[in-house]
Amino acid sequence: MTAAPPVAEHDLVLVVDFGAQYAQLIARRVREAKVYSEIVPHHLPVAEMLARKPKAIVLSGGPSSVYEEGAPAIDPAIFEAGVPVFGMCYGFQLMALGLGGEVSATGAREYGRTPVTVTAEGTLLSGIPEAHSVWMSHGDSVTAAPQGFAVLASTTVTPVAAFEDVERGMAGVQWHPEVMHTEHGQQVLEHFLHDIAGCRPTWTMVNIAEEQIEAIRAQIGDRGKAICGLSGGVDSAVAAAIVQRAIGDRLTCVYVDHGLMRKGETEQVERDFVAATGVDLKVVDAEKRFLDALVGVSDPEEKRKIIGREFIRVFEAAEAEVLADAVTGADGDKVAFLVQGTLYPDVVESGGGAGASNIKSHHNVGGLPDDLEFELVEPLRTLFKDEVRTVGEQLGLPAEIVHRQPFPGPGLGIRIIGEVTRDRLDILREADAIAREELTKAGLDRDIWQMPVVLLADVRSVGVQGDGRTYGHPVVLRPVTSEDAMTADWARLPYELMERISTRITNEVREINRVTVDITSKPPGTIEWE
Repeated sequence: MTAAPPVAEHDLVLVVDFGAQYAQLIARRVREAKVYSEIVPHHLPVAEMLARKPKAIVLSGGPSSVYEEGAPAIDPAIFEAGVPVFGMCYGFQLMALGLGGEVSATGAREYGRTPVTVTAEGTLLSGIPEAHSVWMSHGDSVTAAPQGFAVLASTTVTPVAAFEDVERGMAGVQWHPEVMHTEHGQQVLEHFLHDIAGCRPTWTMVNIAEEQIEAIRAQIGDRGKAICGLSGGVDSAVAAAIVQRAIGDRLTCVYVDHGLMRKGETEQVERDFVAATGVDLKVVDAEKRFLDALVGVSDPEEKRKIIGREFIRVFEAAEAEVLADAVTGADGDKVAFLVQGTLYPDVVESGGGAGASNIKSHHNVGGLPDDLEFELVEPLRTLFKDEVRTVGEQLGLPAEIVHRQPFPGPGLGIRIIGEVTRDRLDILREADAIAREELTKAGLDRDIWQMPVVLLADVRSVGVQGDGRTYGHPVVLRPVTSEDAMTADWARLPYELMERISTRITNEVREINRVTVDITSKPPGTIEWE
């Protein structure tokens, strides 16, 4: 996000990334503790890490087992360098192993919210309640702490869930203190940073918007032009607003109506965003092109890649039209830049970062074609959703845009399990509109991070409607709470609200005769079904 500050002014914490989905979130939590942080890959030589003179080092989690062949490792020299080290999850296990402790494949796994018992506060868990809940995601367990370490906490299946050696500046926890669903997680992290590692809380977040505006001016230059793919969501809206501030009328926003949008989506984009920014907006009706390309396709990854490919092709056609009246020849300018609202969770879920596990290709990351003719401009690529909202507020965008619930770029195409057809889209559009309307009426829009409605198009269930037998489709409500989309918990909607949604959908959408609710956290599930 920012260039490294002078060492004399701020302490530096390095977050070593072992392929964790949470590495960027850890770095952000460190910054929230007013300590500057940067991420480095696990394969960076320890000597190079130490050459940057970090005040402390944090070892992230990761998707591997410490005993797995080819699993990311760390040079034990990192523990002998005199620099405080904090291990989380996989990093905690690497730390235990590297310092002479024991890590065992016990066969007992812990995923999601887990009760933990503090057996000794020490410094790391000082003031933390004896019984509280944390967010776990591991298979192996630390069964014996290294010599000289005090064991601070345990769970029913993990005998060593936290330990510390304050004299050596070493500490770790089996859980993820960085995620919002871990109780007292930030307090634990700050105990390490401030009380064990001695980091000075001198760093504060700079104005991301102004910083990105300057970076984009440098990237696009004085004559370059850009096209922004506007979806109507907060990500593309904030990205467009930043770029417009940077290059003004050299930005053209293109809204591709691919036929996969929710009910009333196009009208909302034209009304709200143009009114807020005054940008030049071109609307392209590409519904037939997308639906033709998706005929017979049911595989989620293939859907995403087709949508990404067609999205770019539509933009290439829009580029030619935008430049139809432009000056040609030696002095002509080319629209060489494509603005996208890519966020960091999109990048890591698509396998970005050292050793990151590919969960699903996002249409604007893993789904882009190899022969892309644009240079990408991604001002939000290192940010999380709540940070994007903050930037949007700084830019003066209206609350209707800034606080809108996230909606994926591939639209309803990844909320239909099975082939995407116009009839199925229309069914899902009606069900989704009812669910959103009732959520708004209940005043829960700001409390619920996202509530996808998923159509199980390849599934039918028997029902009784109007004294007759029906054989209709089920839909799944997926209400979740989250802070950044990296982790999520299922939202406990009021029963009365769920009843209203179910009754209206089954009464008003003839093809649907069953409404279910997904109560899976992330992990192990993702927010979207595909």
